Amino acid sequence: MPKVIGLTGGIATGKSTVSELLSAHGFKIIDADIAARQAVAKGSKGLEQVREAFGEEAITEEGEMDRSYVGDIVFNQPEKRVELNNIIHPIVREIMDKKKAEYVEQGHNVIMDIPLLFENELQDTVDEVWLVYTSESIQIDRLMERNDLSADDAKARIYSQISIDKKRRMADHVIDNRDSKLELKQNLERLLLEEGYINHTLEDDEEEEQA
Repeated sequence: MPKVIGLTGGIATGKSTVSELLSAHGFKIIDADIAARQAVAKGSKGLEQVREAFGEEAITEEGEMDRSYVGDIVFNQPEKRVELNNIIHPIVREIMDKKKAEYVEQGHNVIMDIPLLFENELQDTVDEVWLVYTSESIQIDRLMERNDLSADDAKARIYSQISIDKKRRMADHVIDNRDSKLELKQNLERLLLEEGYINHTLEDDEEEEQA
């Protein structure tokens, strides 16, 4: 029976890298961020609802959602963030559930890549939760470097989510990403071996091809 796994983490923990590695191992990835963009795509029902809720200024000349404009509003007005979530989340859920059902019917193990899985209390929609973990201090350093933010701005974004250490206690499995990408890959493949998703690593395959 195929498994449906919720993959989550925190800002700048390396979840996207883990998704790529899991895809290489044959897992089907359903990305909540991609579904969220589809939910308010040009000409969509979701975009029309955003227009009604946030006004014409929320739509660019190209007919797409002005993410910067809407983002500034929802960051400073919690009630508007709730309003936006009430528009987007049901559509995202519909998109992801449809894709999940297709993949499961085809016999694939599925990764539901959901950044705010715990924040939105979606852990009961998957068979188990895997968390990509790094320390809060590493999160801050990576986010400052990646997004060119000050320490205070990086902390504000990180503290807007449930702390990574609390998420660690809530997850079924933890994938450690406090070191190099190679060590992350090894940590992930160790989990896949232990859980029976693979019986050998990609490195084993490469060694066999070179032999």
